[in-house]
Amino acid sequence: ISGRLYRGEVSYDFVGRKKRWYTISGLILVIAIAALLIRGLDYSVDFKGGSIYQFSSPKATSTTQVTNVVTGAGSGPVVVQSVKPPGQPVRWEIQTAKLPYNESVKIENALSRAFGVSNNQLSPQFVGPSWGGQISQKALEALIAFMVVIVAYLSIAFEWKMATAAFVALLHDIVITIGIYALTGLQVSPASVIGLLTILGYSLYDTVVVFDKVRENTAGLLGTRRSTYSQAANLALNQTLVRSINTSLIA
Repeated sequence: ISGRLYRGEVSYDFVGRKKRWYTISGLILVIAIAALLIRGLDYSVDFKGGSIYQFSSPKATSTTQVTNVVTGAGSGPVVVQSVKPPGQPVRWEIQTAKLPYNESVKIENALSRAFGVSNNQLSPQFVGPSWGGQISQKALEALIAFMVVIVAYLSIAFEWKMATAAFVALLHDIVITIGIYALTGLQVSPASVIGLLTILGYSLYDTVVVFDKVRENTAGLLGTRRSTYSQAANLALNQTLVRSINTSLIA
């Protein structure tokens, strides 16, 4: 079917049904923005500062048990995560707000008693809020630089209208991705920032591929009557459809 789409033997009228796609996209954006405004984002300890405790449990342990032990030792809100490396005991990570030294020792002792690990097997770490602030600032700077360079490149390589469309598409993808974090309650960590920039890179790649095909199909179109601009643009979308799907699925 890829070859038939490329040759124009079969096609879907994307351009003719653009209102449908605008509506679907708009609804998704509304849900994402509403989630951000109502639920907000849950930032990891790397951004807001706090304490992290890590240990491997030699015996069966649940998230509820770990949470109860930590809160019972006097901690406030706590986030508990687990990782099961192949052939190794479960690795637990506990995130709390920044705690005084005596409260931190209480948590270490409680974990040691409850799960049979010695204090020197615990790996407490303390992250200050200034570190999170630096990460946020660098992430924002990277995002702004990314946007400026991309818009400049597209304006030179194509035209300002295409650059504007690509910029809107990137904002569209940013808002939806962050909205998913808000909807699901996933923590926003430095890895999330890397993931977001990766998504933007693939989004831009796909946009450039489509625009390049549109430019190829519409070259010299005004001097002929073989098709309209909309038809040529729709052909470009169909010609790049399979490639776009494959890139997205593999990524």
